[in-house]
Amino acid sequence: MPRTVNVLVTVALERTYTYAVPDGLSLRVGDVVVVPFGPRLMLGVVWEGVPEPIDGKKLKAVERKLDGHLDATMRRFVSWVADYTVTPPGQVLRMVLRVPGALLPEKPVLALRLAGPPPDRLTEARRRVLDVLGHGEARTKAALAEAARVSTSVVDGLVEAGTLRQVELPPEPLVPPPDPDRPHKALTESQEEAAEALSGPAAEGGFEVTLLEGVTGSGKTEVYFEAVAAALKAGRQVLVLVPEISLTGQFLERFEARFGARPAEWHSDATPKARERTWRGVASGEVRAVAGARSALFLPFRELGLIVVDEEHDPAYKQEDGVIYNARDMAVVRGMLSEIPVVLSSATPSVESRANAQKGRYRHITLHERFAMPMPDITAIDMRTEGPERGRWLAPALVKAIAEETGHGRQALLFLNRRGYAPLTLCRKCGYRFECPNCSAWLVEHRFRGTLACHHCGFETGRPDKCPNCAAEHSLVPCGPGVERVAEEAMSLFPDRRVLILSSDVVASLADLRERFAVVERGEADIVIGTQLVAKGHNFPHLSVVGVVDADLGLASADPRAAERTFQLLQQVTGRAGRGLHEGRAFVQTFEPSHPVMAAIVSGDKDGFYERELEARARQGLPPFGRLAALVVSANAREQAVAHAKAMALAVPSGDVRVLGPADAPLAVIRGRHRLRFLVKAPRGLDMAAFIRAWLSASPKPAGNVRVSVDIDPVSFL
Repeated sequence: MPRTVNVLVTVALERTYTYAVPDGLSLRVGDVVVVPFGPRLMLGVVWEGVPEPIDGKKLKAVERKLDGHLDATMRRFVSWVADYTVTPPGQVLRMVLRVPGALLPEKPVLALRLAGPPPDRLTEARRRVLDVLGHGEARTKAALAEAARVSTSVVDGLVEAGTLRQVELPPEPLVPPPDPDRPHKALTESQEEAAEALSGPAAEGGFEVTLLEGVTGSGKTEVYFEAVAAALKAGRQVLVLVPEISLTGQFLERFEARFGARPAEWHSDATPKARERTWRGVASGEVRAVAGARSALFLPFRELGLIVVDEEHDPAYKQEDGVIYNARDMAVVRGMLSEIPVVLSSATPSVESRANAQKGRYRHITLHERFAMPMPDITAIDMRTEGPERGRWLAPALVKAIAEETGHGRQALLFLNRRGYAPLTLCRKCGYRFECPNCSAWLVEHRFRGTLACHHCGFETGRPDKCPNCAAEHSLVPCGPGVERVAEEAMSLFPDRRVLILSSDVVASLADLRERFAVVERGEADIVIGTQLVAKGHNFPHLSVVGVVDADLGLASADPRAAERTFQLLQQVTGRAGRGLHEGRAFVQTFEPSHPVMAAIVSGDKDGFYERELEARARQGLPPFGRLAALVVSANAREQAVAHAKAMALAVPSGDVRVLGPADAPLAVIRGRHRLRFLVKAPRGLDMAAFIRAWLSASPKPAGNVRVSVDIDPVSFL
């Protein structure tokens, strides 16, 4: 009887499969292998458990073993995430093994060095090549030709003559090791105390979660850098999660200034080669520090000693497709399984993290003062009585402040969390509205590129000259402002000022986005108009005035987190003012200046806001005092989605759980798929995953193109 092993394959299935081990192949639990699966070869990992007895005629053998290995902690993490999110474990494993090239040995670098006497015919070009290699070092052909200012054919001729020979060199390190003892700028007394409190657990190890809360500009990054240094000194690796890749540019520079080297980067814009080398370096222990987006949490660290979640409140940590998970929460889980400390850092923590700190589940460290300038003075502009004239979007008081600050060589920031020129275009003659053909959403006008676009499916069409419904000419009007329209107004009001838009729609690449941020940091733009990209931890030293164009935008929603998100966004964006060379001012344009969120922003009563929000959540049984889950049933035809959702409604298990729906999701159609939603509300102590698994087990299996997605602890209610 052949030896057999359990293998978890990277497919969306719940179970492991039994494979035979070929003679001469040594396998242990955690080894990465290639196995036949149906007609294809698939990646898998040797998993725990006793293999099922399989008829020898049906038993397939492991094809080969690869270089990778997942330790017991990583395997437990995969299983934990799969169980909590109601996802097949093979689908979670696929996230870990998402860079197959990293599992193969890295190819050596081919280089050339001196090996014999000079050739009989020594031209000036050949002499330059020999001079470059005169110190005995080896160089690649391309680097040698460039340094000697010759063509590669000259180099080839020296190889043929026996003067040079090819050698193999190990690849250069992906990034140099960070130096935790590198001299750095002095911390204030309060920063030093916070740094010492974080550094102890980072040096000693052991699971602990700390919420590092500090006002914008208080130096939270410099404080947790000391915990990073302590972990590095203890011989451990460090992972710093950031919510958006746009943040990483400035973060990398600050990290390099502190440690003398940049961390490895992990995000979707990294090249495949860089991702392979990062994965391999993390697994081998060569890479000591990583800064990355949420998926970096699934890298197979060999000696992980600290996880930092920067801007822990940011909704970008929630992955909304595939494996639906919140990287902040899963970071805490990985820290628990690895028995290492986790630091959650934010100026505006999530309500859940605040509640955990108040209950003593998390240690709470606060920084109440800015490192340099005081917090900005914030003024609410009542748009009912102090608003702009019709057709304008900037109130006179804000326009005056912009004129004053930019007139003195300082910068202004106008914030509007709405991309494009206008969120809706309609015909004023017949009332026709431009809607996406694939989604239940209006098309957004992008005037700078002359298109109407859907921000959900990516559909685009040119802006017509006449109404497609009634053929009226010159009847199409934009409704409401986007950042492009605000920029247009700013340019008309201040024609001699340099205006720059910071929005994902107007950048061609990550490098372009980082350069735009660098332009602002260098003071080469006078007025910056931006979406939520500008609210995420950036430091603009010349920025002295911030204007929030439509502060009420986030409140016009049935989302139970609307108040929390609006408060966080406004607190973050107004906090960009006055962080560097000049004191700051902020203006919040609102039609509801008495709203609790606006009152808290203007008064600076952050603690009062959290207290009221927690009381409201407790009354309604919402997180963190209860559990929520969302199930979305989708299909190409509405009838199919409705039929399956009704069948599911009949299969809801009994218990202390309230299931709402099915009802059309707020976005009832996305990418041509019709969507119905269930909301599940339960007491805090309920095992939500077990309830949903029982429900799905009792429901009919989705047939045809019907799909059911499960979102535990949703942060978006679309």
